[in-house]
Amino acid sequence: MTPTIPFTKKPFASSILLWVRTDQPRQTGMDYWKGPHSKIITATPGFDEYRQIHLAETNPGLWPATPGVETAIPADRKIDGIAEVTFTSLLAPLLGRKQTKLAYKDEINVFRRTLLYAGPPNSTRWYQVAPRGAKTGARALVYLRRRDGVGARAFRKHLTEQLVPDLANIARLTEIRTQVFMPWNPKLWDTPNVAHDNPVDQRFHASLMLGFEDAAACAAFFESSATARSSDSLASVASAVHAYDVSAAFTYVADGVILRHYRE
Repeated sequence: MTPTIPFTKKPFASSILLWVRTDQPRQTGMDYWKGPHSKIITATPGFDEYRQIHLAETNPGLWPATPGVETAIPADRKIDGIAEVTFTSLLAPLLGRKQTKLAYKDEINVFRRTLLYAGPPNSTRWYQVAPRGAKTGARALVYLRRRDGVGARAFRKHLTEQLVPDLANIARLTEIRTQVFMPWNPKLWDTPNVAHDNPVDQRFHASLMLGFEDAAACAAFFESSATARSSDSLASVASAVHAYDVSAAFTYVADGVILRHYRE
């Protein structure tokens, strides 16, 4: 039996998948998100953590090719970034409604499509895998789509009891965070003048954030035969695994405190 991996937190969290506007240079949008837009979001009360995940412009898909699984990221659905929000409590989202309205209005200045994925309470897990003092020098963000006919419980069980321990045993990871999503609901984040199209066959059901000491360790992980074997097992419950190269991660709120300067 694969040993379980201890986790440090089971927070209440959500993720917003973001696509920047294409009528201006991509970097212009990414810089606006990092700067002016971040100030609006950071001021929202009720956050335990707010982190921006900036994805590399070139992202064909890091996950090893696996029979029956979509591992190549479709160019027309390739994500530019993720807003990770962790709340202090289940009621915390109600505290930020006024500030959220400002974020709604500002989205059109930078994004062309935004999709919010929320997880039920205790479904997000931050695992304790890093040795004391270890620093993360590279990250990969993985999105998973549940295979038709596979129940949510079986999918979640494979993720937490099989996939996470497998990946932790393959490499010396510095970070593992997982989110399992509730069924996508467009009404949760129906911002004006921004697209929210999300066809059923394009929706995701979970994500993993994987941290590594450096880019070489990240590359070795995805090229490993052990990762390929784990993916063969994952194919029984997942129809798509999109692994993104993360170019940067910026933390603006940590442990409920707004940081004077964002932390990389």
